[in-house]
Amino acid sequence: MTDRDPVEVTNLTRYGEAALPWSRPRDLLATLSTQPGIVASFFLGTTRPDGRPHAAGIGALWYDGDFYIVSGPDTRKSRNLAANPACTIAVSLEGIDLVFEGDAMRVTDRPTLEEVAARYREDGWPAEVEGDAFTAPYSAPSAGPPPWYLYRFTFHTAFGVAGAEPYGATRWRFARE
Repeated sequence: MTDRDPVEVTNLTRYGEAALPWSRPRDLLATLSTQPGIVASFFLGTTRPDGRPHAAGIGALWYDGDFYIVSGPDTRKSRNLAANPACTIAVSLEGIDLVFEGDAMRVTDRPTLEEVAARYREDGWPAEVEGDAFTAPYSAPSAGPPPWYLYRFTFHTAFGVAGAEPYGATRWRFARE
């Protein structure tokens, strides 16, 4: 996947502001990997097999127009995604809150695993590929022991609400792969 443009933009504001350009959140997401010290809290929303919601704070890597997340195979997140890959990712960035809707699919192909592991290492997490998963000396406190699965979250809809000028609220829809 590469960075893509929305196929539909809907202005959701009721106060006369223009629709927000997709470049605003896209460029902010791109800076997360290129500027040390920028911290963002991401949250993954999944659905349990019985239909109840589940949310968890996650580390997310924005790379080549998609999010990548890591999860232990026995975690609630991984079990939920195995049963139903539809999920959301929410994040608050400088001046704009975002919610993405899409699907998270497990990545098992070696070239992608190696490429994403290299990006994680650039960001300070010493991930290595072992088989079809990651290992490292450490991970998040709730991750459990390695191995950790890699998921690619491909979104089809994004919502942005800007709390800083230029203000606005916008929905962006993207072509489904």
